[in-house]
Parts: sequence; C-alpha cells; structure tokens
Amino acid sequence: MKKGLFIWSSELFRNVTKLLSANVVAQVVGLLVYPVLTRMYSQEDFGLLSLFVSIGGVAALISTAEYQYSIVLPKEERSAVGSFHTGAAILLCVSILLGVCVPFAAPLASVFHAPVLARYGWLLPLYVLLMGVWSLLNYWYSRQKMFGRIGAYQVTQSVVGAGAKAGFGAGGVLNGGLIYSSVIAPLTAILVTVCTSLKALAPLRKIDRQAMAESARRYRNFPLFSLPRALVNNVSGNLGVWLLTPAFGLGSVGFFSMAITLAFRPLNVISNSIYQVLYQRTSEYVQQKKSIRHMFYQLLTKTALIAGIGFGVLYLVLPPLCGWLLSSGWEETGEIIRLLLPWLFFSILVAPICFLADVFGKQKTGLMFELLLVSARGLGLLWGIHEQDFHCAVLAYSLSSALIICSQLVWYWSLIIRYERTLS
Repeated sequence: MKKGLFIWSSELFRNVTKLLSANVVAQVVGLLVYPVLTRMYSQEDFGLLSLFVSIGGVAALISTAEYQYSIVLPKEERSAVGSFHTGAAILLCVSILLGVCVPFAAPLASVFHAPVLARYGWLLPLYVLLMGVWSLLNYWYSRQKMFGRIGAYQVTQSVVGAGAKAGFGAGGVLNGGLIYSSVIAPLTAILVTVCTSLKALAPLRKIDRQAMAESARRYRNFPLFSLPRALVNNVSGNLGVWLLTPAFGLGSVGFFSMAITLAFRPLNVISNSIYQVLYQRTSEYVQQKKSIRHMFYQLLTKTALIAGIGFGVLYLVLPPLCGWLLSSGWEETGEIIRLLLPWLFFSILVAPICFLADVFGKQKTGLMFELLLVSARGLGLLWGIHEQDFHCAVLAYSLSSALIICSQLVWYWSLIIRYERTLS
C-alpha cells in the first residue's frame, strides 16, 4: 500500500466513514432545530442549560474514574470486561452519593447567582448515571469494532433530544424543558442501542471480581493521572460558563454557550469520529510495533489546510449568518464565535489525537498541560471580568487556550517521533 493512502486503508476508512456519517446526521439534526428553539427559549434558558450540563459533566467524569479508556487497551477480553465492571462499580457509587446530596442543590445554585438551577438538582444524579453508562458502553463497542452501534446512539440521542426540546418549548415548559430533554435523549438512546446489541454485551453479564481487581491495579494511571487531567480539562472548558455567569448574567452566558455549541458541533462531527476509530487503530498498531507517523502526518496537514481556509471564510459572514439562522438579536453569537476562532483552529487539530497520552502512558505530562491550560484560561477570564468587558474576557479565554493547545500539539508529535525511534 502506498504511504499516501495509508490513512485511508480499507478498514480504517470504512469505520471512520461509518461514524462520520452518523455524526453528520446527528449534528445536522441538532443544528437544524436551533432556529426553532431560539424562537421558543430565551438566552437565559440556554444559559441555565449550559450551567446544568457543565456541572453534570464534571460529576460524570468522576463517575467512572476514566476506566472506560482502558477497555480498548488489553489483548485479553477478560481484562477488558474487568475494566468495564470496575468503571461500572464506581459509577454506581458516585450516582448514589449524588442522590444523597440533592437537598444541597440550593446552596450550589446560589454560588452562580442562578437560584432557578436548584429546581433541577434532582435530575443531576440521573444525568450523571446516563453519561457514565454510555461512556463505558461506547468504549466496549469500540473494542468490538461495532462503530455502527455508536453511530446509532448518536443519531437517536440527537433526534430524540431535538424533538423533546421542541416539544417542551411548544408546550410552554421553558427553563426546564431544555434540561429535561438532556436526560430523556441519552436515556432513550441507551435503551435503543442496548436492545439491538444484546449478543455483543453477553460477555459483560458475568462479573469477575479478580479481573476487576487486576484491571484496577494494571490501569491505575487512569484514576491517578488521566482522571485529574480530564477533570482539569473539563473545569477548564467550563470555566467560561462558571466565571461569566455571576459576572455578566445568564443572558450573556446564553450567547456564549450558543457560540460554543454552534462552533463545536460541526468540528466534533469530524474529530470525534476520527478519535474513536484512530484510538482503537493506534492502540492496535502500537501493540504490534507498527509505524504510525505517516498516518498522523497526513491527518494533521490535511486538517490544518481545510480548517484554515474554512475559518477564514467564516470570519467574514458569522454575525449576519447567526442573525439569519437564530433570529434577530442573536448576532452577538456570531461575534463571539469570531473571537473563539484561534482556539477552535488548534482544537480541531488536537482533539482527534489527544488519546496519545493514554496510549504511551504519559498521563502525568498530560495533566501538567491541562493545569497550564486552566490557569491560562482563568487568568484571561479574570482580566476581562476585571475590565468589566465581556468581549475582552472571551478573547483572552480564546487566545490563552490557543497558545497552550498549540504547545500540546508539539508535545503529541514528539511522542510519535520517540515511538518511531524505538522501531528503528
């Protein structure tokens, strides 16, 4: 096979295409419904949803202690099953603990100057449980190369979520309508996916406590280093919502969260699909001592070229495009996306390959990069808040993110080069 065609080898290309097509459908459905939703819900409603999801996202990360990533790594299925059950046991404990903490939702909501959030605290344990269950199933399906099931989940979640949001909005259930939908959609998608893949899930029915203990010890770097790294990354990603909400209110955060949604949904269509397949393929190649350099070189250079041209065009049309798409008054969303473009450019390069730290056991260094990122973002946001300038805060957040993620990209490439040297 010619080197230039390496990345498009039949199985890899077929699996990426399978996930990509499902992602496209899911994201298109999600995007098409927004012109309807923005005419039903206010900016404050979207800000409330963003706050709920950001808090739930942090808890969801803790819920499996990152053991889902170890499911695809071992050659032996017994060890993979042990990793799944280890993550599931931790998930159950965290979900129960969150349920016990529901009465304390009001004090948490007061921290963000959003007392309405307390009404939906009872949904948080269920949301975290669903996110954790899918996270474990997602990597089990990846190990089995059942990317069609992953695609089915994505499409089902997107269609059900869009329908539920529109339905609640039409019924006058505002504020909570968006939050209710964020629970109903993954619940439905998980049920549909599980019911259509019972045979593939059969190995998970038998719990082997010894295998769980072995997996917990063998992959302890995930909770020790990968989990803190993921938590810092999640906090870093949600820092804008958490700091901007008390400083500028739910309305401004509604614009900001909509900008993040519109910007990252199209990018995630590509990066998530490539990440899912490339993680499995890279783990397999490293186990077999095969070269991976050309595969990543092709990916990075082509992605940078396409993103550079695409973002240049978008910069010119974003504000009027958002006003036309979301209705008059939402042009501010386009202005915010403009400010985020430097961050988005480097994110689309790094997102598909960020698993390299796990593959090469460099979670500790990965954690250091995440600490740098959250520190830089925090300083940028605080500077903008001090200046009482919302746009200044968003731009500082974007530029600081771009700088650290660019450095991270250089580090990932150095890991590839070091691995290649071991082959020679």
